[in-house]
Amino acid sequence: MQKNILYGIAGLILGLAIGFFGANTINRDASLPQSISAEQGMSAVGLPANPPNSQGGMQADVSATLQKADTEPQNFAAQMKAGDMYAQIGKFDKAIEVYKRGTALRPADYQANVVLANAYFDSRQFEEAEGFYTKALEINSKDVNARTDLGTTFVERQNPDYDRAIKEFRTALAIQPKHEPTLYYLGVAYFRKGDAEKANQALSELENINPASELIERLHKHMSAK
Repeated sequence: MQKNILYGIAGLILGLAIGFFGANTINRDASLPQSISAEQGMSAVGLPANPPNSQGGMQADVSATLQKADTEPQNFAAQMKAGDMYAQIGKFDKAIEVYKRGTALRPADYQANVVLANAYFDSRQFEEAEGFYTKALEINSKDVNARTDLGTTFVERQNPDYDRAIKEFRTALAIQPKHEPTLYYLGVAYFRKGDAEKANQALSELENINPASELIERLHKHMSAK
């Protein structure tokens, strides 16, 4: 199992810049190009921006990073690096484990709470994700991405709370009115709630902001689904 993880992470690092977050939702996918570049990404968490070409050497680096997180549980940076690696290959259970160690060390660290929330979100543990997005937003209430993801936890959970989701989306849009992922999720929330008129209003706003947005087609498909 550990060997498979090493191969997976090493291969991924050769082609991707690992940021200080997991990126699986439309919201985070949409924000990635603006928030982190290939040159900035790995160096932001202490990994080389230009990784070596040797797969074997990379596996050794990955192994050392993961081992360091286990052998130095009080090392905050080590937990975050390892968590990013696990999150990038979809090992969210392991990402959560090490991110939790990091947040225990620095409970008031904004980004640590966000990445832990993201890992819970990406593993579809939406109630747990809600708690850490809320904590992060208590530290930085202006983060539109985190606010949107918080709202989405109320849409996607087993027992949705569309009114609460819409409230969070409206709060996000009050900060950044042209944030396309928020408008997309707002449309989804209204549609699932059964308010077709307001869902269409969100779609129209999205079309006006960016007629070329790929989220327009996605929202159309979502709203036409039976």
